[in-house]
Amino acid sequence: MTTRTTITRFGAIILTASALGACDRPMTTPEKGALVGGALGTGIGLATGGSFGAVVGAGLIGGAVGALGGYAIDSSKK
Repeated sequence: MTTRTTITRFGAIILTASALGACDRPMTTPEKGALVGGALGTGIGLATGGSFGAVVGAGLIGGAVGALGGYAIDSSKK
């Protein structure tokens, strides 16, 4: 992986985090779960050197699992 590719990926991650951090209300538990799950899935996909499709798939699966976990936690609090 070249330095330019790494910088581009890092910039995309920072841009996404900034956009999500600019929300006007606190995030709900399911939203937090989806964000953390997606970030972990994407990070693991990148760390293992997966192709673009594998990384995106890992992020989507991680986000879905995180959202479901967040909904479960949120519903058990009520």
